Amino acid sequence: MKKILSLLILCTSLSIFAQKPCEIDADVTDTIGTYKSTKQYMIFERSFADNATHVFFSLTNTNNVVGLEAQILQSSPDFIKANCFDASSRIYLQLNNGKIVTLLYLGGDTCGNLLRNERDQYSRIISGGFVFSRENFEELKKSPVTFMRIKYSGETIDYPFKSGFVSELDKKIYEPENYFMYYLKCVDTN
Repeated sequence: MKKILSLLILCTSLSIFAQKPCEIDADVTDTIGTYKSTKQYMIFERSFADNATHVFFSLTNTNNVVGLEAQILQSSPDFIKANCFDASSRIYLQLNNGKIVTLLYLGGDTCGNLLRNERDQYSRIISGGFVFSRENFEELKKSPVTFMRIKYSGETIDYPFKSGFVSELDKKIYEPENYFMYYLKCVDTN
């Protein structure tokens, strides 16, 4: 009996410590309403032959509407063609349980910004806000994400998720598959 009780206490304490703390970037309440946002989190990284792509997510809650801010950063010594967001843009997330969650783009048409640094390296940054329905939101709390597809205005690009990786950019450990399971609680009001 003591062994079973000890095992139960150990499992309970492990699950308590395994939860990720909320890292809030903004928490504002004023006469217009409320806004809460988590810090950016790297979801995807690909580096090969001086070409790099990084995808960052940040969860938001604007007047009790939960959303997702996506930022895609590309760098290359060569010119980077534009991938644009428009009214038809979507993010599709395939969950480990087989379900697919669709996020709808909110905002105007944008192709981001193209920058060139002093080393003649190009960088393109595009950001966009997305929302999902309540049903999809609940599925994200239960199952890891294994795959993401972003539908831009002109093409669709796939981004496979990893269970974890050490970023070449900042040397931090990221767990993109569990991102929503860990951090949706930070902006959910229910």
